[in-house]
Amino acid sequence: MSLGIAARIARRELRGGLRGFRVFLACLALGIAAIAAVGTVRESIEAGLQREGATLLGGDAEVQFTYRFAEPEERAFLDSIATEVAEVVDFRSMAVVGEGDERDRGLTQVKAVDGVYPIYGAVTLAPEMTLAEALDGTGGLPGAVMDPVLIDRLGLSVGETFRLGTQSFVLSAALEREPDDGGGGFELGPRTLVRTSALSESGLLVPGTLYETEYRLRVPPGADLDALEAQADAVLDETGFRWRDRRNGAPGVSEFVDRLSAFLVLVGLAGLAVGGVGVAAAVRAHLDGKTGTIAVLKTLGAEGRTIFEVYLIQVGVLALVGVVLGVSLGAGLPLLFSPVIAAQLPVPADFGLHAAPLAQAALYGLLAAAIFTLWPLARTREVRAAALFRDIGGLRVTPHPGTLAVIAGLVVLLVGLAAWLSGLPELTLWAAAGLSAAFVVLLGAAWLVRRVARRLARARVVQGRSALRLALGAVGGPGGEATSVVLSLGLGLSVLAAIGQIDTNLRSAISRDLPEVAPAFFMVDIQPDQIDGFRERLDTDPAVSRVETAPMLRGIITRINDRPADEVAGDHWVLQGDRGVTYSDRPGDDTTITAGEWWPEAYDGPPQISFAAEEAAELGVSLGDTLTINILGRDITGEITSFREVDFSTAGIGFVLAMNPAALRGAPHTYISTIYAEPQAEAAILRDISDTYPNITAIRVRDAIDRVSEVLAGVAAAVTYGAMATLVTGAVVLIGAAAAGERARTYEAAILKTVGAGRRRILTSFALRSALLGAAAGVVAVAAGGGAGWAVSRFVMETEFRFAPLSALAIVVGGVLLTLAAGLVFAWRPLAARPASILRARE
Repeated sequence: MSLGIAARIARRELRGGLRGFRVFLACLALGIAAIAAVGTVRESIEAGLQREGATLLGGDAEVQFTYRFAEPEERAFLDSIATEVAEVVDFRSMAVVGEGDERDRGLTQVKAVDGVYPIYGAVTLAPEMTLAEALDGTGGLPGAVMDPVLIDRLGLSVGETFRLGTQSFVLSAALEREPDDGGGGFELGPRTLVRTSALSESGLLVPGTLYETEYRLRVPPGADLDALEAQADAVLDETGFRWRDRRNGAPGVSEFVDRLSAFLVLVGLAGLAVGGVGVAAAVRAHLDGKTGTIAVLKTLGAEGRTIFEVYLIQVGVLALVGVVLGVSLGAGLPLLFSPVIAAQLPVPADFGLHAAPLAQAALYGLLAAAIFTLWPLARTREVRAAALFRDIGGLRVTPHPGTLAVIAGLVVLLVGLAAWLSGLPELTLWAAAGLSAAFVVLLGAAWLVRRVARRLARARVVQGRSALRLALGAVGGPGGEATSVVLSLGLGLSVLAAIGQIDTNLRSAISRDLPEVAPAFFMVDIQPDQIDGFRERLDTDPAVSRVETAPMLRGIITRINDRPADEVAGDHWVLQGDRGVTYSDRPGDDTTITAGEWWPEAYDGPPQISFAAEEAAELGVSLGDTLTINILGRDITGEITSFREVDFSTAGIGFVLAMNPAALRGAPHTYISTIYAEPQAEAAILRDISDTYPNITAIRVRDAIDRVSEVLAGVAAAVTYGAMATLVTGAVVLIGAAAAGERARTYEAAILKTVGAGRRRILTSFALRSALLGAAAGVVAVAAGGGAGWAVSRFVMETEFRFAPLSALAIVVGGVLLTLAAGLVFAWRPLAARPASILRARE
C-alpha cells in the first residue's frame, strides 16, 4: 500500500473526532505553552531593555572610573566625542537625623549629580518640582531628595534636615522615580540624590574612599558606538575605565533575566516530559482501542509499515494541533496579562509576538511528541494479525531496535538543543541526567508498587477487609494505572519537592548560620588616620568579641600573562568589575597557604601576589603567572607566588587578591572592618562610630542578608510557579488516566455488584486505590526531590542540607489528594451503571 492510502485511512479515522486525544492535546499544549510563555516574557523584557537602553543607562554611552574622577585630559576626550556629558558619583553612606540620644541613622545609596543630569528621561518628585529646584535647597543649605522608604524609616518630613558625613542637607522632596534606576544592579540602601558640589565639605569623597564616577554621554545621532568604544580603548588605555552603551543599558538585569528564564525553560521541559507520559498513555489507549481495526487491516493485506504510517499521520496531525494550541496560549497569555506582569517588573518590557521563543517552544514540543509516541506507534508494525485477534487486551511488544535508536537520537537532539538554546549547557545536561534518573526511579517504583500490592492482596492481614483487598488487587493487576500515575504525578511532585527542599534549606541556612559566623557590622571608608581610634573604641568594649580590619584598595584585573584577561578566562566573576585588593607583610593567623610561599617581611622587590586558590583554579592560572591590576588608573603587574584558602560564606573579610605592601606604596586607600558583637551592643557601636567618624559607612550584615533573602524569595516564587505548571500537567495526565480507566471500572463495579458488593464498599475500594497510588507517587517524589535538593545545596550553593519534613509531608498529602480527587470524579458513573446492561454488552 502507498502513503496515499495510509493518509486516506488516517483521514477517515480522524473524522470520528478527537475524544480519545483530549489528554494528548492538553498535555502537549500545556508543556509548550509554559515554555513559550517564559520565552515570550524574556524576549519582551529584552526588547524593553533595548528600546529604553539609553534611558536606563542614563546616556547613549557611559564611561566609568573606580574611586576617582576623570583627569582633565580624560574629561576633554569625553567632551570631544559627545554633545553632552553628565557626571554621576555613586557611593554608600549613612544618613543621620537628629542630635544626641535622639539621633537616628540609615544606610543610603547616594547619587551625586551635576547640572546636566539626567540626559534622558526625567526625575519624578513629590511634591512636584524640577530636580534643579529641589537640589538648590533653602536656608543656605543644599537640597536633597530621598526614597520614601528611607524618609519613613528616619521619620523625616519635607523641609527637615539630615546629614551625609559632615554636610547638612534639607529634604526638598520624595524621590518617586529616577529614569536610570534599572541599570545600577543590586543596592543595599534606598536612594538619596544630591549635587556633587554640595559634598565638597562632607569628608565623603576623599582619596581612597569607595565611590564610582560615571560619565554619561549623549552622542551625535547616527554615531557608531563600536567606533567610539574602540576610540575610548585607544585613548583611555591603562586607566582602568569601563565602557557601557545603550545596547546593554542594564547588563545585570539582562543577565539575571536570561539565567532565570533559562532555568524556568528547563522546568518547562520537565513539564513537557510529564506531559509526554500523558501523550504516550493517550496514544497507547487509542491504539488498544483500535486493535480490532488493525487486525482487520492486516488480514486484508496491509503491511506493518502501512499500519504504522496510518497512525503516525494521525498522531502527527494532532501533534501539530497541540503545537498550535500551545504556542497560541504561550503567546497570548503574556499579552493578556501584560499589564499585571509589567507592574511587577523593575524594568520596561515591550510585550508583543516574538518569533524566536515561540519557534523554540514548538520545536521542543514536536520533538517531545515524537519521542513519546514512536514507541507505542512502532509496536503496531511488529504484531501479527492472529495475535491481535487472540489478544484483544492491547499491543504489548517491544519495538524494533532501529526504532529504539531513533528515539534515543531524538532524546539526544532535544537535550542538545536545550543545552545550546538555554545558554546554560552544564545545568541543562545535569537536569537531563536528573530527569532520566527520575524516570528510571519512577518506573522502578511503579513496578515495585504493583508487585507489593499483589503480595499484600493475598496476605492474611487484609483478609476480611474486602475494600482494601480489592484496591490492592487493582493496583497490582495487569493493565492498571500504577505506571502512568506514579510516572506523571511523581515527576511533577519531584520537581516541586526539589524546589521546596532547596528553598527551605536556603532560608534555614541563612537564619541558622548567621548568629554563629556572621559579623554584626561591615564598615568601610575608614581613613588611615582613624584606624587606631576606631580599634581602641572596639577593643575596649566587652560586648565585642572580635574585630577584623584590613587595608583595602579596589582594582581591575586587566591582563593575565600580558594577555587581555577576558581572552584568557572569559567572563569569570573575578574579572567582572573591580575587586578588593589588600596588602600585608605576613599572612594572618587564620590564613591557609595551599601552594607557594608568602613574601618575606619588609620585601621590597618586584610586586608579588597571593591569590584565592579556588578562583585561581577556575581562572586557570598557576604559580609564576603574572597579573596586571589597574588601581586608580595605574597598572601594577605582579607575579603569583602563593595560593590561599578564602571563605566568602562567613560574611567576613575575604580578598581574592593580596599583594606585598611595597607594591602599593603611596596609593590612597582606606580600611575596612568587620565587627562581631552582641546584638544588644549594636546600637551603641553604631552611634559612637558615626558620631566620632561621620565619613565611615556601617552596613548591618543582618540587613544585607535580609535584602538578599528578599531577592531569593522572588526567584523561588518564580521557579515555584514554573513547577506548579508541571504539576498541572501531571494532574491532566491523572485525569486522562482516570478517564481512560472509567470503562474498566464500570465493568469491575458491575461484577462486584453482581456478587453482592454495595456501592459504599465499591466506592471505598476506588478511593483506596487512588490514595495508595498518590501516596506512592508522593513518597517517591519526596525521595527524588530530597536527592535533588541535597545535590543543589551541597554542590551548587555549598550549604549544609537538612531534610525538611513539613515540605515532604505537604508533597505526600498533595499527591494523595490529587489522585483521590481524580479517581473519585470518574467513579460516579461506574457506580451508577446497572450490572445487567453492562454484562449483556460484554457477551
